[in-house]
Order: sequence, then C-alpha cells, then structure tokens
Amino acid sequence: MKLIVAIIQDKDSNRLSSELVKANFRATKLASTGGFLRAGNTTFMIGVEDSQVESVLGVIRNNCKVREQLVTPVTPMSGTTDSYLPLPVEVQVGGATVFVLPVDRFEHY
Repeated sequence: MKLIVAIIQDKDSNRLSSELVKANFRATKLASTGGFLRAGNTTFMIGVEDSQVESVLGVIRNNCKVREQLVTPVTPMSGTTDSYLPLPVEVQVGGATVFVLPVDRFEHY
C-alpha cells in the first residue's frame, strides 16, 4: 500500500477532487500555504494499493497544470530601498508536487 501526498495550487483543487471521485479514489484534502509565493495550496492525501499508484498519478498529471503568473517581488529585508523598484516578474505556478510513500500499516474504523 502507498500514501500519495500531492501539493497543488488551489485553482486546481476542485477539478482534481472531482476527477479523483470519478475515478473512484478517495482523498483527504488539507489547506496548506506555499513558502515561495505565500499562496494557498491544497494538499491531498490519497491511500491506494501499489497497483493503483500510476492511475492516481495520471489523474493528478491531467488536472494540475503549470501556468505563468506575474508576481511583484517583496521589498528586500536589508539594505536601502531607495533604488529598489519592485517590477512584476513572470514565474511558473501550479502543477503538482507529489510524494509517494510506503505504508507499513493501514486501519480503517
């Protein structure tokens, strides 16, 4: 048995949740916050048999897309800010960060 932990952008959360249900996979959703952009994320915890891992990864891959987003950098913490002009920069956001972990024991009550 495996535990799949998938951290995705909030924008993809509802779509992924619906597709996991359609594919008959149960998941637990947790609200989380990303460190880089300090934006909201959703973390899915999905327990599956070893043979189902690739199917779940396919659902995640098909529903969590990378996209470009303009962000304004935060003012530097040290030094002078006289010459600092925060201009928006384009960064990639979205997609999914996925961990597949072995499960030694699973109990359901």
